[in-house]
Amino acid sequence: MKKIAAYILPVALLAASCTKQPQASQQTTTTDTATTTETAPVAFDANTAFGPGKVVELQNPQSNKVIIKLMFKNGSMADPKGKEGLTYATAQMIANSGTQDMTVTQIRDKIYPWAAGYGASTDKEVTTFTFIVHRDFLNDFYPIVRGLMLQPAFAEDDFKRVKSNQQNFVDQVIRASSDEEYSKKALEDLLFRGTNYQHMVEGTSASVPNITLEDVKNHWRSLFTRNNLMIGVAGNYSADFLNKLKADMAQLSEVKPTIPLAGQPNKPNGVQVEIIQKSDALGSAIFTGTPMPVTRSADDFAALMVANSFLGEHRKSYGKLYDKIRSVRSMNYGDYSYIEWYDQGGSFQLPNPGVPRTSNYFALWIRPVQIAEGLKQQYAELKDINVGHAHFALRLAMREVDNLIKNGMTEQEFELTRKFLRSYMKLYAQTEEKQLGFMMDSRFYGREDYLKEMDQLLANLTVQQVNDAVKKYWNVQNMYVTIVTDDSEAEPLKQALLNNTPSPMSYSNLVKEGLPKEVLAEDDIIANYKLNVKDVKIVDSKDTFK
Repeated sequence: MKKIAAYILPVALLAASCTKQPQASQQTTTTDTATTTETAPVAFDANTAFGPGKVVELQNPQSNKVIIKLMFKNGSMADPKGKEGLTYATAQMIANSGTQDMTVTQIRDKIYPWAAGYGASTDKEVTTFTFIVHRDFLNDFYPIVRGLMLQPAFAEDDFKRVKSNQQNFVDQVIRASSDEEYSKKALEDLLFRGTNYQHMVEGTSASVPNITLEDVKNHWRSLFTRNNLMIGVAGNYSADFLNKLKADMAQLSEVKPTIPLAGQPNKPNGVQVEIIQKSDALGSAIFTGTPMPVTRSADDFAALMVANSFLGEHRKSYGKLYDKIRSVRSMNYGDYSYIEWYDQGGSFQLPNPGVPRTSNYFALWIRPVQIAEGLKQQYAELKDINVGHAHFALRLAMREVDNLIKNGMTEQEFELTRKFLRSYMKLYAQTEEKQLGFMMDSRFYGREDYLKEMDQLLANLTVQQVNDAVKKYWNVQNMYVTIVTDDSEAEPLKQALLNNTPSPMSYSNLVKEGLPKEVLAEDDIIANYKLNVKDVKIVDSKDTFK
């Protein structure tokens, strides 16, 4: 179950296909009810971006469509205690329960010929509704937008369906569909344990049953109001349409919601590991992370972007981690570095807008590596091993970060990485929908245009600034690690980590014979690299996300 319901697929299709790329005539403005002049970047305060009349515009008279984004500052951190998942449930009900005049089925049938679409996405600090339609059908489509936002049906049958899907996700899907996503969500649970950032946006197994339809209605009135709203509009629209949109959204609840402060990540004491054991896991999926106080609001973020790209962009094959773990040693499908939350990484190769956060962390993703049981079944020469590749892979990845912290990037490495990054970032906003999303995220962070501003910062950056930022903000001595693995691997891996047992790489004879001597020599160093492991716990899969 994804955050946007399956029938919303036309949004993605429209964003990828029928958009003409913005031309030179495109204009970007930030307006409020009193002025239409551009707003200068402000200090990092997300509250200044939200409120009555706060609008981000991305006009393009040559576009063939109109995109509307309505971003509310609430997110899962605004969920009441004991009803975690309520913000998500409310957003899904708005998007999936029709209006007072039309059922959701009638809406789907009506908008299908227009190739229009809409959906809701909830993250930790914001909830965003996205509507996309060809400009020729805007007048027909807009009453649906208005009805969904101002007069949602909140039908009992729809609520039962939405809640059932939500319960199934927190009970089953997250544990069974992808161990990679599982380890990622488990890392956040560990990093933010005890805070309003801990639970998944969908909630927990115990909290979802507590959510009632009346809760949803009250949450809509209290947390989806005109006072915590940022309006975004892009494409080919008129001033009259924008005025109508602003006037209609001003009819949302007049409540001034009290939004809690974002939970801050816990500080690990040494390397703290949670191993999640489950039956029939085919490998060990690993995610590591440590608190990092830098977000897009800070200029230092540009320096960390270069270091992050050097280690390995999401699903890119040139990074140090990918090269050493996958390309050289064929241990898994890929290994990457992150300096902010990467939404739906299993589905998207480029970062998605709509997930801005004030609490941040540095993380490494080691895609599943083989467990001992599987290796022994494949290769007779490995029949005596007790632990698969997880210990070695973790050591290798953390050693690469350690080397970067201690030695820094060379001038040549810096220049190559920066050149790539400045080109690569231009791919983030290939459609008007993505451009608008990143512009709205920029306002959340107190910036005018994050992508342009980061490009300028990158242009003026030096290798020394990158190396200084890495030393200042990253470390491998204090990190959280989550490993989702088979129950046969859990205890041996725990003991190996606790005792810092040497972890020689387990190659088949055929693979080992083909490796260069320098790789095997480095393997010996990695196998004995000391991790600052202070604590290792084994958690049964059924006991997670409770």
